[in-house]
Amino acid sequence: MKLYAVIMAGGVGSRFWPRSREKTPKQLLKIFGEITMIQATVKRLESIISAENIFIITNKIQSEGIKGQLAQIPVENIVEEPFGKNTAACIGVASLMIKEKDPDAVTIVLPADHIIRDEDIFTSILKKASEFAYKSNGLVTIGIPPTRPETGYGYIQIDDNETSENIHKVLTFAEKPNYSTAVKFLESGDFLWNSGMFIWKVESILDEIKIHMHDLYYELEHLRPHCFKPSFDEMMLKVYGQLKSISIDYGIMEKSKQVFLIKGTFSWSDVGSWEEVYQLSEKNERGNSCVGNVFTELTNDSYIYSPDKFTAVIGLDNIIVINTDDALLVCRRDQSQEVKKVYDYLKHSKLNEFL
Repeated sequence: MKLYAVIMAGGVGSRFWPRSREKTPKQLLKIFGEITMIQATVKRLESIISAENIFIITNKIQSEGIKGQLAQIPVENIVEEPFGKNTAACIGVASLMIKEKDPDAVTIVLPADHIIRDEDIFTSILKKASEFAYKSNGLVTIGIPPTRPETGYGYIQIDDNETSENIHKVLTFAEKPNYSTAVKFLESGDFLWNSGMFIWKVESILDEIKIHMHDLYYELEHLRPHCFKPSFDEMMLKVYGQLKSISIDYGIMEKSKQVFLIKGTFSWSDVGSWEEVYQLSEKNERGNSCVGNVFTELTNDSYIYSPDKFTAVIGLDNIIVINTDDALLVCRRDQSQEVKKVYDYLKHSKLNEFL
């Protein structure tokens, strides 16, 4: 059994505006520590997967930045989507390419922009899930035991009676809930956060695509003869023009009878908003986390990022301030999910210099 990885790195991180931009999205930023999020994602895998077996799925705008940050990854493994078609398409293409290299491969699929601590536990869970996926031909996802009634995550319900080596049969997938539903999920004890991480044999996921997403499978068959050839990019453009935008959760995971879950007993966050950054950051005695030359007075429980400009905040609590060269964001912490609307406004108004 040989392990491969697919890292999904095509998002724009619109909730991280104004730091996250189209050319330098969240995954290419140093949010925590001295390396970027995508560099940290690759580094977490280095003990179990060699660099030549790691594939990055991105787009033309971001690919040069990724190549610059991940020189150890072969250039042919950095795949540019001509335009975004959600996760089913990018996972299908990557699985096809890996199968051409190794029909017996087990693939670990990861987003590029998660924060994971307890890395030894993380890699041991990946190995255990990979062994199960290889033996069972099942589709395995990682569920995170919830610590609060979070409305920003999807949930997965498991059957606690069907366990083998801490692997659970999945009953249902649930979309991001409202607060009262999230409380019920937490109280039930059998719902976990959907981490968006998957482990399976490439043959298994392609078989499921053939059953449940025949249109995608048909287009992938057109692409197959062009893998790792000069004609690949041209054929990708033709194929993507025919595809529907569907998530792997909706297209496959909610329909397959072979879906299993292993619990992710490590510290995890998808860092989906500035509020998440605040929660994960070190804070002073007033609950403030400040980056840069920042003065605060009568200010509590706030995140202030201003590395290049002196910034003063007085008499405000529970706020986010993100100050960059050309833009300033100020919002309440509990409204940080709404930052995406700024990105949508800029796009609609064709203010591309701020995207």
